[in-house]
Amino acid sequence: DAGDLMDAEDDAPIIRLINAILSQAVREQASDIHIETFEDRLSVRYRVDGVLAEVLSPKRMLAPLLVSRLKVMAKLDIAEKRVPQDGRISVRIAGHAIDIRMSTMPSAHGERVVLRLLDKQAGQLELRQLNMNEQVLHSYEKALRSPHGIILVTGPTGSGKTTTLYAGLSHI
Repeated sequence: DAGDLMDAEDDAPIIRLINAILSQAVREQASDIHIETFEDRLSVRYRVDGVLAEVLSPKRMLAPLLVSRLKVMAKLDIAEKRVPQDGRISVRIAGHAIDIRMSTMPSAHGERVVLRLLDKQAGQLELRQLNMNEQVLHSYEKALRSPHGIILVTGPTGSGKTTTLYAGLSHI
């Protein structure tokens, strides 16, 4: 388990920049970080409460360094820039154990990166706290009790799929 990013005293500027981006995202309770390279600029955006807003526009020349460092953290192939890649990063930020799902996508001006932040210590909800209607809740509980079968939880990004699954797991 790596040390807390907030306590890191690394002198490499790109590492300090990534630590600052991740730490600020956790403080602002962002669910996603989008890093996009354009012809003349680099954009870092956070998704907070479903709204994507630019928070930083570092120098364009930092883009390959930023993407490469994140790829190293996620154990991805830093040389492969032509195909999408997916990976995971586990870090500790301000005392919170954070799992990060990372996706890269090639684009005309460099790679785009999306980081999905999952706070492992965020308050886990009980099934009754999910605000399901009674019929859906009853069906879900019945499916959870069944010794066989499969439960599919579908929905758009940020709709609560993971929260629903974790509440179901804690129920059993």
